[in-house]
Amino acid sequence: MSDKKKSSSKERSLASAKRIVIKIGSALLVDDETGGIRRKWLDALADDVAALRQAGKEVVLVSSGAIAVGRRHLGLIDGVLRLEEKQAAAATGQIRLAHAYQETLARHDITVAQILITLDDTEERRRHLNARSTLNTLLQMGAVPVINENDTVATSEIRFGDNDRLAARVGAMISADTLVLLSDIDGLYTADPRKDKNASFIGEITEVTSEIEAMAGVAPTGYSSGGMVTKIAAARIAMAAGCRMVIASGKKMNPLQAILDGGACSWFLPASGPKTARKSWIGGSLKAKGTLVVDDGALNALKGGRSLLPAGIIKVEGRFERGDAVLVVDKAGNEVARGLAAYDAADARRIMGHKSKEIAALLGYRGRDEMIHRDDLVVS
Repeated sequence: MSDKKKSSSKERSLASAKRIVIKIGSALLVDDETGGIRRKWLDALADDVAALRQAGKEVVLVSSGAIAVGRRHLGLIDGVLRLEEKQAAAATGQIRLAHAYQETLARHDITVAQILITLDDTEERRRHLNARSTLNTLLQMGAVPVINENDTVATSEIRFGDNDRLAARVGAMISADTLVLLSDIDGLYTADPRKDKNASFIGEITEVTSEIEAMAGVAPTGYSSGGMVTKIAAARIAMAAGCRMVIASGKKMNPLQAILDGGACSWFLPASGPKTARKSWIGGSLKAKGTLVVDDGALNALKGGRSLLPAGIIKVEGRFERGDAVLVVDKAGNEVARGLAAYDAADARRIMGHKSKEIAALLGYRGRDEMIHRDDLVVS
């Protein structure tokens, strides 16, 4: 536990964030009695998102609520739902959920993009790279992606608290610097404050220890499928990716503004930032599947912090797929970098030595301009 360490206000403020993932739980978004979306609350949240965007920040929303919204429309009011009933409820609820986000953010002329993914999409490297590229493109074009797990095609039971972990994995995937988990509680306590009046609030955590994990309670009743257990699991994922995480109450109106105003919340602070963490993962955790030999011009460009372009590649060795880790070596065979390939080995051989503008003609489709983008590259 580490509330003893005092960090700067910059570390514990949304004001310093550049790319933010915000997770919204069912218990906040869906009225427990009617099963309808809390429109006034959602409008207030959208106002906060618009203010963050106005301040130059990129925002991604990870929203629960599809099953909770959809079940009543199918007459599935009482009892525990079977898997196929959850999937059916998600199918009808998701369209209503997406429409609600579109309507409320349209008041601020903000474009919404709906993305349905699974945890597997964030873990399998090729799918990870595709999803990451799509999300980055949407953010560059000024849209707000609204993400939910693709519950309608789940092949196993929809798991406890998935969207907490999913939000953390999305944050890691797109190198977000801040993850916000809006909850029905304002942060982490030494025990469940609803049951223990002596529970103490913890405002800052710099390491998820067994002691911290032991403080997690159980999920509340109602539509929420999460709880502090999954939030601590999310913190592990986020911090390993160099992403700060904050748990804050979403019960009040304008919950993001409340965080900016210094309201009570628990910050989980990693030792390094997203770029450093991602570079460490690429440089030390992935086994290389192939090798790219580069010329002197490409070598100088890499040392200058630039991406590796096809024009600078003089030889491709090995068999690898898009998203696999590859080594980059000079003409003498010395390793100079490693990174994630944007093309498989066969396509890499077709485009090596060619300018990026020739890629579409050579491959028959327009891929990335870079063989390895600098964000996916670690120079030795």
